[in-house]
Amino acid sequence: MESRVPSALVLPQVLGPSREPGSGRAGPSLLRSAAAARALASVLRPCYGPHGRQKLLVVDGGEAVCTGQAAAILKALRLEHPAARLIREAAQTQAERCGDGTAFVVLLTAALLEQAEGLLRAGLTRSQAREALAAAAAAAAAALPALAVRSLGPLEDPTWALLSVVSTHLLPNAGCLARLVAQACWASKEPDGSFRAERVGVCALRGGTPEQSCVLPGLALPAACCGMRTSVPAGARLALFACPFGPAAPGLPAVARLSGPADLAALRAGSERALERQLAPLAALGINVAVASGDADEAAVAVADRLGIMVLRAASRRDLAYLSEVLDTPLLPRLEPPPRPGRCRRVYLQALGGALAAVLEEPAGGAPALTLVLRGATAEGLRGARLAAYRAIDAFAQLCRDPRLLPGAGAAEMALAAALGDQGRRLDGPRGPAFLALARALRSLPGTLAANAGLAVAQALAELSGVHQAGNFLVGVGAEGLIDVAREGVWDPLVAKLQALQTAADTVMELVTVDEIVLAREDAAQP
Repeated sequence: MESRVPSALVLPQVLGPSREPGSGRAGPSLLRSAAAARALASVLRPCYGPHGRQKLLVVDGGEAVCTGQAAAILKALRLEHPAARLIREAAQTQAERCGDGTAFVVLLTAALLEQAEGLLRAGLTRSQAREALAAAAAAAAAALPALAVRSLGPLEDPTWALLSVVSTHLLPNAGCLARLVAQACWASKEPDGSFRAERVGVCALRGGTPEQSCVLPGLALPAACCGMRTSVPAGARLALFACPFGPAAPGLPAVARLSGPADLAALRAGSERALERQLAPLAALGINVAVASGDADEAAVAVADRLGIMVLRAASRRDLAYLSEVLDTPLLPRLEPPPRPGRCRRVYLQALGGALAAVLEEPAGGAPALTLVLRGATAEGLRGARLAAYRAIDAFAQLCRDPRLLPGAGAAEMALAAALGDQGRRLDGPRGPAFLALARALRSLPGTLAANAGLAVAQALAELSGVHQAGNFLVGVGAEGLIDVAREGVWDPLVAKLQALQTAADTVMELVTVDEIVLAREDAAQP
């Protein structure tokens, strides 16, 4: 990492409570917030854009993860500064709502905070700066839809619209993955044209090549079959358990005293009867598939086989939570009958190369549920492909709500900055400098793209600004210089960009009015 970028190992100290040099009290709150935002943005800036670099994260469990995803990096950081935490929460909210724009929110917030700091130093009061910046953000949000010059048609193949989303993850098979996601999303649309993102699942199976990735009907997940029953050909009724499949743990320790083989046989028979009493209500309800997390007790699986229950062990609780949402059945903490069993047409095991997946096909009627099965040789490659697939699915969901697309590669930001700059030079009072401040903050984003691509930033921004001043706002930053985004097919959904812009502006509005950070501490105990 370059020397000007603080290491993630010392980031908590950088974002810790700071003090003015030579003084014993904390500095102005706004300056401290701006410094914390700059330090947080410096960690994500090298990862921004399709040519960004990767971070090697070492999480609490000691696992090393190589990723360039802003959401994963923010989640792993231990932040002390309240402003840094506030910015992270705003970025994570953006990721939850739109699945994209996490780094955009952090970088724009940091740049705009720095510009707001300059406005305050120039003599504006906090209330004036807040009102002027709010007006600039409202003008930017109103002007952004006018830059949407392309839309996804209702009967159009969405592959071209999703390709630029997938390509930001530096995948060697971005085109193939975009086609698979488009195929799955298109087939899962509701009859009225709406789309539910949870109807398309993603299952990553290690082994094979990326070209062997495919789309399977139903919900597929990595799972192991624990018993003799390996399929339910029709009328599957499911119960989901967030616990091991076995007898309930007793509340108190017990010791069995055996005097001979007869006592051992009696103990085994009693255990089987207890298991039958525990699992019989499931069979009485018609449950014939049980999906659990953790280990499966051999005796409990044997009883389930006799009762006609197929036992699956899920690879993760996230898979169970996903099944619970799609099948509309609760995730139970113990082996008990569910109030609403999940229903599927059939359940079977599907061999994919050297891996095995459990496939749950839903009943006919309505939009089908499909699973995108990703194959790859390494866990890191599969992790990147999975994140790219989820982002593309979220992008398709946004395009179903609003099909408008903005030019990508920093073109929309530069065009918006040019428009705000023209307005700011014509405005009097505090609004003029505020419009120019937001324009400068927006210009920093294509500058970051140019820096990560290895270009001369000043020269690239000068050329880009000249082209946009001439009226061509379909020009952005590419790997070797300026590119025509329409020809290259680089587009961003309008919904995600507009939401990210508003989130960053709201965060800055909140931090501008903070005059002091008060830490609540417990009083020391008196002797």
